[in-house]
Amino acid sequence: MSRRSGVPASTPARTLGRLVLGAFLVFAGVSHLFWARREFRAQVPPWVPMDPDAVVVGSGVVEVGLGAALVALPRERGRIGAIVAAFFVAVFPGNLAQWAERRDAFGLTTDRARFIRLFFQPLLVALAVWSTSPADRRA
Repeated sequence: MSRRSGVPASTPARTLGRLVLGAFLVFAGVSHLFWARREFRAQVPPWVPMDPDAVVVGSGVVEVGLGAALVALPRERGRIGAIVAAFFVAVFPGNLAQWAERRDAFGLTTDRARFIRLFFQPLLVALAVWSTSPADRRA
């Protein structure tokens, strides 16, 4: 931990990963709110007991907030990383439903493409945890 800033030490690779993940979340969140809103509504499973547009807007706002927090709040990056990982876990059932229910969105128009996409969610969870961990696990 840096004595001056109170920010746990990180590595350049983890810092880059955190910043890229933050930018990705902000971009995805803004796309939920504007140009890809229809695509995201198509991904909301019919069994979700909320208006699909409200789910899309709400998740978009959360993504923007989490992405911004990853970049702007380095002192809290461990907590924020855990929240981001939990968010990725929470939206995974929607990805499973898209595959199981054979719903097309974002160019995922085959069972194979929808199935391959499922493997990216655990990678995002791992990136959230790894990129927000301190350089020295004992820190």
